[in-house]
Amino acid sequence: MKPIWIVDDDQSIRFVLEKALQREELPTRSFTNPKDVLAALDHADEEGGPQVLVSDIRMPGSTGLDLLEKVKARFPGLPVIIMTAFSDLDSAVSAFQGGAFEYLPKPFDVPKAVELIRRAVEESQREEVALEAVAATPEMLGQAPAMQDVFRAIGRLSQSNVTVLITGESGTGKELVAHALHKHSLKAKGPFVAINTAAIPKDLLESELFGHERGAFTGAQTMRRGRFEQADGGTLFLDEIGDMPFDLQTRLLRVLSDGHFYRVGGHSAVKTNVRVIAATHQDLEQRVKEGVFREDLFHRLNVIRLRLPALRERREDIPMLTRQFLNTSARQLGVEPKRIADSALSWLSRFNFPGNVRQLENICHWLTVMAPAQVIESKDLPPEVEVQAALADAPAVASPTPTPTPTPTLTLRPVGPMTLPDGAALVLGMPAVQALVIPPTEGWENALQIEAIALLSSGRTDVWDVLTKRFESRLIQTALDNTKGRRIEAAHKLGIGRNTITRKIQELGLE
Repeated sequence: MKPIWIVDDDQSIRFVLEKALQREELPTRSFTNPKDVLAALDHADEEGGPQVLVSDIRMPGSTGLDLLEKVKARFPGLPVIIMTAFSDLDSAVSAFQGGAFEYLPKPFDVPKAVELIRRAVEESQREEVALEAVAATPEMLGQAPAMQDVFRAIGRLSQSNVTVLITGESGTGKELVAHALHKHSLKAKGPFVAINTAAIPKDLLESELFGHERGAFTGAQTMRRGRFEQADGGTLFLDEIGDMPFDLQTRLLRVLSDGHFYRVGGHSAVKTNVRVIAATHQDLEQRVKEGVFREDLFHRLNVIRLRLPALRERREDIPMLTRQFLNTSARQLGVEPKRIADSALSWLSRFNFPGNVRQLENICHWLTVMAPAQVIESKDLPPEVEVQAALADAPAVASPTPTPTPTPTLTLRPVGPMTLPDGAALVLGMPAVQALVIPPTEGWENALQIEAIALLSSGRTDVWDVLTKRFESRLIQTALDNTKGRRIEAAHKLGIGRNTITRKIQELGLE
């Protein structure tokens, strides 16, 4: 591990931190002033830079805040902890909120200081792993024609700062495309800032986007820069734009028009130079018709539209993506990558992936942990994959005339020459030794019975769990679609508690 750099002109502070960190087997390197730190950073590639930087705020010749600004400009992922006396606290917090990992008030409790530094070390190591993964992995994978169209569009847009609207189902990789558009744009050297407008409460979203002045509302103890200011000179990615509150859409339209906005509680206009990329899984034209999305904002965002295909529309990419995700999972967990048999890939390729690429990635994480051998076989796949692939293979015969007529009670009998009632369907069991006559008038219960007989005939012993999970997933997803993603309202309509729907969403992987 790289050392923790300590910067303080007070020898006693340096001594206390050095000894405390050495007891925790954390290496250290000490400096008495920012000038020496910057000189050492010039040779960081040769000697190895710091894992974490801990700096005092007041030192001869320069300040810790000046050092913070220069360090962050060169090493944006390096966690910096500022030590400050209580008399400096207000100015320190307001000045370094945009960059410091945390502040450490003096006099400090040594165990708490060590705990804070350990948290910063963990954050630094996570950042290193993420950067390695980004460097080792292509931005996006795909040989399917639909994905090749997306790649070509990214190439065409590389010399333009035009606003882009990315559409597609949840889990198709809209943020990856936004990253690629930024990386290959004229603003690639600027920051990439992302915000999910559906994940932040309405009362906080305005402050998140535009920032606020000190005292603008209760709890606003310092001035805060919003995402538009943070993304100045770069790209701002507005995810799930279709869920943005209607009254905030007006403010967004104004800043898209002239690049000016006001912080919450502010009286001076702030100018920003930002490229905006928006994304949504919703039908914005329909949202406009419903009166919940501004038509002028829609046209302002819909300059260039990129539609991402669902994974079921690019099945030829599933084997390549699966192997890539298995390698990524193994690298993150520090284990040997697992291989996957062709038979298991065949089953995966027949799965519809309602959660798209994100669901495939989660399945690969699950397999890396749960598959018992180094080679993943069909029997190792999650139950929902096996069930759907088996049903996709199950043959069915339907009557050409849809007119329903009364039919006899359900019967099971050997397969052979037989006459089906009008509107009935014949579904073969998995061993292909029996057939089920399905009356056409019993609605969705019939479909459930078809699923159940196929699973029961396959010899499975977890049919209850498999079908219950699928039923709950579809019911909760339908309720969330009906309430535009509002969980509390969906729980109320379903007659369950808020905690229950939150737990079910996590258990069923519906995030």
